[in-house]
Amino acid sequence: MSHDLPGTDRSIQIAPSVLPADFARLGEECQALEKAGVDRIQWDVMDGVFVPNLTFGPDVIASTRDLVSVPFEAHLMVVEPDKLMGRYVEAGCQIVIVHAEACLHLHRTLGAIREMGASPAVALNPATPASSVRHVLDLVDLILVMTVNPGFGGQAYIPTMEPKIAKIRRWVVEGGYDVDIEVDGGISPATAAGAAAAGANVLVAGSALFRDPEGLSHATATIRDIGRAAATAS
Repeated sequence: MSHDLPGTDRSIQIAPSVLPADFARLGEECQALEKAGVDRIQWDVMDGVFVPNLTFGPDVIASTRDLVSVPFEAHLMVVEPDKLMGRYVEAGCQIVIVHAEACLHLHRTLGAIREMGASPAVALNPATPASSVRHVLDLVDLILVMTVNPGFGGQAYIPTMEPKIAKIRRWVVEGGYDVDIEVDGGISPATAAGAAAAGANVLVAGSALFRDPEGLSHATATIRDIGRAAATAS
């Protein structure tokens, strides 16, 4: 099945995580990513409770916002996203991703993000079934399927998430929803094809971009081309 269907046209987008970046040079790193041709930048926000790590506060993100023009997305890996998400919208994040596992009232949380003027999105941990988001597809602009357990960069891709991606893509297409499907975790030239063939059109890559010996532009173009070829062939 082609994923470039009428009403669900989804070009492959690259949304790098800045987790592997040099934190002492975050502004410059964001500028380098924009120059490399990425579509947007993802900020992995971790609270040390929902996941075993602590990362970016809204002030850090705000300090880089005026340096680039690409959109920002905040991936809130936090236990009480409702208390924090407004700060990240104010910091300049156009997309706010909350975890289904962290939201007591997911419909309400997603509606609140929309009211703040941002695009609501929801993420699923590997063990969380696709059915957790089936009844909010009309409320979101993006579904993020985690292909690692969140909390750390550099983890190995979990290929058994591909049927979950395919199931959600099928629901999106059948329902005529205007929803991107994003994957995050272990995305590299070796894994991008499987994720894109399953139906993902937004690929979050971190380590694979920053560690490419030929540079960010090469890594971005390579992963995008592999994703496009797989999506077209599927």
